Amino acid sequence: MLLLSGTAFASECVVLLHGLARTSSSMNTMQKALLAEGFLTANIDYPSREHAIEELAMIAVEEGLKECQAKEDVERIHFVTHSLGGILVRQYLSDHSIETLGRVVMLGPPNKGSAAADEFGALPGYDWINGPAGRQMGKGEDSVPLQLGPVDFELGIIAGNRTIDPITSAVLDDPDDGKVSVEDTRVEGMDDFIVVDHSHAFMMRMQRPIELTIRFLRTGSFGESGK
Repeated sequence: MLLLSGTAFASECVVLLHGLARTSSSMNTMQKALLAEGFLTANIDYPSREHAIEELAMIAVEEGLKECQAKEDVERIHFVTHSLGGILVRQYLSDHSIETLGRVVMLGPPNKGSAAADEFGALPGYDWINGPAGRQMGKGEDSVPLQLGPVDFELGIIAGNRTIDPITSAVLDDPDDGKVSVEDTRVEGMDDFIVVDHSHAFMMRMQRPIELTIRFLRTGSFGESGK
């Protein structure tokens, strides 16, 4: 499906990073849309439940860079992330540079941590479901997102305001997407910000977030800023 007019240059590659306890298949719809628009892609499947954020950032981001760099004539490398994937990019860029870095779009990122991680972290099975990274996604002393500081790269953030998880939403500030509040997706230094009527679990598969993602990758703006 042609989402926007025109085509991207084949020299642009997009690394896709899924969220916690998900797989690369959760980003398949986004990947297909990017391919249809002329972007090269690297949809990375990383073991989100097996390592801490610092280790996951090295594993996932470097695998994405490797896949993109192996493609012919790639001059810019963008990132499109869901949830934890965005924190991995921030973590990596906090002490590494990417010469060919293009733009970054984060969908539902817990940039200020998520109160849900603190509230439910003591429940039986939490660590089994979420792994070490789940312990680092809250708002307490161990919060990795809160330790990372402002961003200094081109960043657009898409936040959701619908939930299919009323239990988790009960501990989050309204509005929220069922995993993170809209306010907690924001980060200092972002270039654009927009809220969509979708839940955390499915926003990366929905037409409007996909269209907005492609628009930001091309122009550096969502075109209807809510920042």
